[in-house]
Amino acid sequence: MEERFTLPAFAKINLGLRVLGRRPDGYHEIRTLFQTVTLQDRLTFEPLEGGRLELVCSAPDVPSDESNLVHRAAAVLRERFGVNSGARIYLEKTIPAGGGLGGGSSDAAVALVGLACLWGLAAGGDELAALGARLGADVPFFLTGGTALGAGTGADITPLADAPERHLLVVAPGVKVSTAEAYKALNAAALTKAGGAANLSVSRAESQIWDSHRGGLRNDFEPAVFRLYPEIMRARDALVAAGDGPAALSGSGSSVFGVFGSAGEAERARGALRREPGWEVFRCATLPRAAYVAAFGRCAAHLRGGGAA
Repeated sequence: MEERFTLPAFAKINLGLRVLGRRPDGYHEIRTLFQTVTLQDRLTFEPLEGGRLELVCSAPDVPSDESNLVHRAAAVLRERFGVNSGARIYLEKTIPAGGGLGGGSSDAAVALVGLACLWGLAAGGDELAALGARLGADVPFFLTGGTALGAGTGADITPLADAPERHLLVVAPGVKVSTAEAYKALNAAALTKAGGAANLSVSRAESQIWDSHRGGLRNDFEPAVFRLYPEIMRARDALVAAGDGPAALSGSGSSVFGVFGSAGEAERARGALRREPGWEVFRCATLPRAAYVAAFGRCAAHLRGGGAA
């Protein structure tokens, strides 16, 4: 592997998200359709002597210390493989932080892949996904990409056939949503009661997710998040008004995305929505799994299904 190389860290949207209830461990059971999109951060890796780890980030509001998931990814990788190699990582942020687009999780997953390449580790995608699950529920998805079903807390990933490619606008309306606050506002009933009966079966949940895959966009967080943050609902409604396709919240927010029939339609809508003060508007597209894997070049061997490391 060359001494210095750059990898993309793509964002995700949720084509559907159902919250089934609270698990015995205190987390929530969900079913969601993850979809990678072309909006991306970029991470550049180079070796650093003395076993030092250094992260340089382009966004002043994103911490570059040990609290950053990229640092934590490096720590779990070194612990697992018993290496003390160093690295300098340049993180160029484009994905809005805290927007429900998985930017931090994608950065962490790509850090696992990039450092495994840089340090010459025999780490396959399944092993990296297991390490990633220790960092965050969304991280394992970014070792797969494309369209995938997320179950459990979202970390149990089943690759699916790619959803149809679509042109998108993503709007970050300048509001920050706490995931914990969103779950509290949702007030989902307990999934497992004293008798052990689930109040929504897995088969029924998967059927509803597949309904989302066929064209509807249902996110169980929307009523609660829109009630707490009317500006996010206004952004969703503006996307609907700007085109003829659906629009929805991504994750627990705060970003929303809209589907458009062509790149030209999306660009025209982008021009109008960018006039809104405090809104960031990004034009992108869904990214199928083959293109996702190909973007990693030789490092794709460390992705699930990308080949032997």
